[in-house]
Amino acid sequence: MVHSGGHQADIGVIGGSGLYSFLDDVTEITVETPYGPPSDSLFIGEVAGRRVAFLPRHGRKHHLPPHRINYRANLWALRSVGVRQVLGPCAVGGLRPEYGPGTLLIPDQIVDRTKAREQTYYDGEARADGQVPNVVHVAFADPYCSVGRRVAVETARASGWEPVDHGTLVVIEGPRFSTRAESRWHEAQGWSVVGMTGHPEAVLARELELCYTSLTLVTDLDAGVVAGEGVSHEEVLTVFAANVDRLRTVLFDVVGRLPETDERDCLCTRALGGLDTGLDLG
Repeated sequence: MVHSGGHQADIGVIGGSGLYSFLDDVTEITVETPYGPPSDSLFIGEVAGRRVAFLPRHGRKHHLPPHRINYRANLWALRSVGVRQVLGPCAVGGLRPEYGPGTLLIPDQIVDRTKAREQTYYDGEARADGQVPNVVHVAFADPYCSVGRRVAVETARASGWEPVDHGTLVVIEGPRFSTRAESRWHEAQGWSVVGMTGHPEAVLARELELCYTSLTLVTDLDAGVVAGEGVSHEEVLTVFAANVDRLRTVLFDVVGRLPETDERDCLCTRALGGLDTGLDLG
């Protein structure tokens, strides 16, 4: 159920309140989902002529650790207000010396090393509303929207912030940071950055035929890359705060360059391939 007064959006941004708090006209709406409450209300405003629904991933007071975020409710809530394209900025650690603090990396692959997160809508278990989803297997070889990625890379480049236009994001359970041994293992696999929130957002978006694009901001070099005391929470917050204005500018420019909803023609829009999901996706 959406208590929205008819408010709709076609683009979603999952990130902190610093991404929308300065907008002049933002409407807060409460959304109920069959998977429980999302992380917070949706905050709907206009950016670059587009209606955008912002969702604080950790809640507006940052009270939800990565492993307790209700990812299924978050993506379902966004889709229920009309969102069909999602941007998911997140802070990450660099796994290579050249990916130091302030690096913007647009990943094209993801590795899941989480342990206890609900990561599918199609588990065959009855929902709170009585609907029972079928067991459906969705292709995920290329986890991010090809169109969204291209727009993000081109937009960042045009702004003067040269991004790394490929790479693998490995997602760990959190909330702790990696040990040095874990970090070195991640690096040895050839992975690029490590974070705690990029999964299962991407796969849940694919299961709902949403376009999902991740923009990762490196806030630190991970524990195995350099000597020293390792990553600290304070360091992450400091670097993110120093780059949030630049990240917001790029995000908002990306919003303005994404295709209109009815003009999408990427594989994301055909992810279910006409399969009978057992759910009413609307």
